[in-house]
Amino acid sequence: MDPIKTEIVVVGAGPGGYAAAFYAADLGKKVILVEQDKRLGGVCLVRGCIPSKALLHATELLAESKETSHHGISFDSPKIELAKLRAWKESIITKLSQGVAGLAQRRGVQVIHGRGYFEDSHTLRVETSEGQQIIKYDKAIVAVGSKPAMPKAFDLGNPRIMTSTEALDVEEIPESLLIIGGGYIGMELGTVYARLGSKVVVIEAMDAILAGADADLVRPVAKLAEKNFKEIRLKTKVAKMSTAGKQIKVTVDAGGVLTEELYDRVLVSVGRVPNSADLGLENTKVERDEKGFIKVNSKMETTDPVICAIGDIAGGIMLAHKAHKEARVAIEAICGEVTEWDKIIIPAVVFTDPEVAWCGLTEAEAKAKGQVVEIVKFPWGASGRALTFDRTDGMTKLIIDPETERILGVGITGRHAGELIAEGVLAIEMGATARDIAEVVHPHPTLSETMMEAAEMFFGHSTHTFVRKKTAEA
Repeated sequence: MDPIKTEIVVVGAGPGGYAAAFYAADLGKKVILVEQDKRLGGVCLVRGCIPSKALLHATELLAESKETSHHGISFDSPKIELAKLRAWKESIITKLSQGVAGLAQRRGVQVIHGRGYFEDSHTLRVETSEGQQIIKYDKAIVAVGSKPAMPKAFDLGNPRIMTSTEALDVEEIPESLLIIGGGYIGMELGTVYARLGSKVVVIEAMDAILAGADADLVRPVAKLAEKNFKEIRLKTKVAKMSTAGKQIKVTVDAGGVLTEELYDRVLVSVGRVPNSADLGLENTKVERDEKGFIKVNSKMETTDPVICAIGDIAGGIMLAHKAHKEARVAIEAICGEVTEWDKIIIPAVVFTDPEVAWCGLTEAEAKAKGQVVEIVKFPWGASGRALTFDRTDGMTKLIIDPETERILGVGITGRHAGELIAEGVLAIEMGATARDIAEVVHPHPTLSETMMEAAEMFFGHSTHTFVRKKTAEA
């Protein structure tokens, strides 16, 4: 095939890659989007965010059906048909992936399916099903993402030892499931399988699950997980694993005390690693760090002047919305606009039960810095809306600068916390004060009111909870 010339080639069609390609096309650039998978959308859409949230929703119905009898509504025992569940989940992925492909076509973005390999700084070779295609470009954006980490000690080639990719296929409901790692992926998938009926054990090497979130936000999640999971073990590690017939033998190390246990399946959820190997980056001027992440500056530019990198491959927190924002910065930099990644507030959401969401400064970070802040917490037990759906285990938390009264951080735990956190992001980005939030009229009865009432608590006059008014001396 003859070489194709383009202004911009984007390697990887995940939420960062396709966002970059579409934005560049909207700005009048000629763009080629290269994706190895037959479906567009990347890990997030195909093997991550979307399928996991679909399964969390479906299994949430199972959990709710068990809790409605005291409302005067009872259900027969549910029947779980895994084939239909998988088909429904796949239908969502297909619809969204086809939607991305349609948007690419409407924008005039050429999509080439195949594995990209850099021959040099201006040449990308793509191995397609129809043969080899050479692309000559002016600028390139690397957005190839990451994959689940699988330590060599655990990689036995046994399908009963899963990463998140295989766990999302839900081939069966194991009677016993061990999850190694109490981060957001492990806890979300643990929630899914526990609801389906598995006896779930979570082993976490640290002294708490969901590292990164403040302890008070995590506490309701841990409390409900302890009820629905078989067990959560902290400060514990897995020393080794081996195949034992149709089960996996696991040697557990709890502070030096070794025990052997058998599980039907094991989910290894110990982080993600960049897809930076076999890309031909060594044929360019791109530099990587010791973990394989591509080094970038505040404009998402690499050490090669014609190549940018965004998303998981560029390191930092591995979130789809972070990649999407980085795509904007990279394209604006390529187009010569004034742009920079500087103090951008990236929210985090964990879709456990209850959900946990936070943005900006956390209480733990403030303590570590020795930064003086004022913390206000509005309990959802005082929220009429939370009472109407029996979920008063939530809390809305504001971290406020006592001098300027500006909102520095927001944390929310509770049902639909992820849908609420954007107001916190907006408040921090816009430099809003507690007064601003308190004086904005929020609809009643909604969970969004908890933001307003938390802000009112800062001034000592929240309507639905009692707080002592500040004195002049205070």
